[in-house]
Amino acid sequence: MNKQYGRREFLWKGTMGALGLTILPSLHLKAAPSDRLRIAHIGLGGMGNQHLRWFAALPEVEIVALCDVDKNHLNSTLEALKILHPDTKADVYEDFRHVLDRKDIDAVTIATPDHWHAQIATLAFRAGKDVYGEKPLSYDIREGQVLVENLKKHNSIFQLGTQIHATDNYHRVVELIQAGTIGKVHTARIWKTGFSPGLGHPVSQTPPTSLNWDMWLGPAPYVDYFPERCHLNYRYFLDYSGGIFADFWSHIADVVWWALQPKGLKTVIARGDKTDGVADAPKWIDADYTFENLSLHWTTEPPNVPGAADRGIGAYFEGEKGTLICDYDTRSITINGETVSDIPEVPKTLVRSPGHQQNFVDAVKSRTQPESNLAYVRDMTLPMHLAIISWRLGRKLNWDSQNEKFIGDKEANALLSRKYRKKWNLL
Repeated sequence: MNKQYGRREFLWKGTMGALGLTILPSLHLKAAPSDRLRIAHIGLGGMGNQHLRWFAALPEVEIVALCDVDKNHLNSTLEALKILHPDTKADVYEDFRHVLDRKDIDAVTIATPDHWHAQIATLAFRAGKDVYGEKPLSYDIREGQVLVENLKKHNSIFQLGTQIHATDNYHRVVELIQAGTIGKVHTARIWKTGFSPGLGHPVSQTPPTSLNWDMWLGPAPYVDYFPERCHLNYRYFLDYSGGIFADFWSHIADVVWWALQPKGLKTVIARGDKTDGVADAPKWIDADYTFENLSLHWTTEPPNVPGAADRGIGAYFEGEKGTLICDYDTRSITINGETVSDIPEVPKTLVRSPGHQQNFVDAVKSRTQPESNLAYVRDMTLPMHLAIISWRLGRKLNWDSQNEKFIGDKEANALLSRKYRKKWNLL
């Protein structure tokens, strides 16, 4: 069979050959998955180990590879896997590209720092792998666009790690809202308490020999190492993430997008303080959004509405007939001054999840998209990125939702994407 290679595929093949890898991403043909899904875990910190435990508990899954740029993480996770599955033959890798090169791997999970999420997932799609990826979906707007393009092109499956999406509580909230129990919702408020730390003013030092610091930074700008910048604390630096705001947005915005499907974003304005240390993600951030038929507000403190004060995270829906407040596990509906936790007369219309990870496994086998699929979570994640841009620039921004650009603002549009560090631009 003659194969026609595009320029990008030709360059990719040459790059992979120089690295001793042999991926032909755009030419991979998906085969029907076997009874057991062969999975590799990429990124083995706290959440990566949680991925390991979740998937190791599923009879239909075999964990065949582990990958991390920190040898300490790699070794400790392999030991954890041996406890769960003493007969494991999982291989270990420092470089995720060697994982993607393996044609016997069906899917990968990604729990790296945020700035690596989208590039690894895109490369996984091209290599014929399906992806269970941690939130947030991407580092910027352009990465989300590239992900969608590649998922469609390669007929891939993607599930975002918004595990709360699988709960009965979120399903029930969506049913109650969509059934019109509180009428048409005109305003939604979401929040998460907590302040991003400043992390002091550490001095640069030599990276530990167990850590590949250059690859940890990857597409982000090169900077000298100090421990406070790495691993869990990475999220407090704008080069890699967006603080507590970016960390929790997807978990609570999820129920709003699921229930209301906001469309036609028009404006965003964010405010907040900087930290008092080296960390440069916002110490706190509040943001107001205007959609075609919805006002949405994010706050760091609970809003001044009934039932919010005691909830560290939550969503509050204001409708024409009443209100609904919820968090991960509970909900309350107030109509005509009466508050209840449910309205039994509203039927269950949503199929309950078999579990977020099982939903992904089922989706891979059936070749149908799971609940937290890419198209949905990309739409839900986008406003988070826009609020960070508004905070950085200190002004209200007008958004063209059809063309995904700010209106008349070159400075803001320049922040919709960033150039990868040349060495680590693998796309």
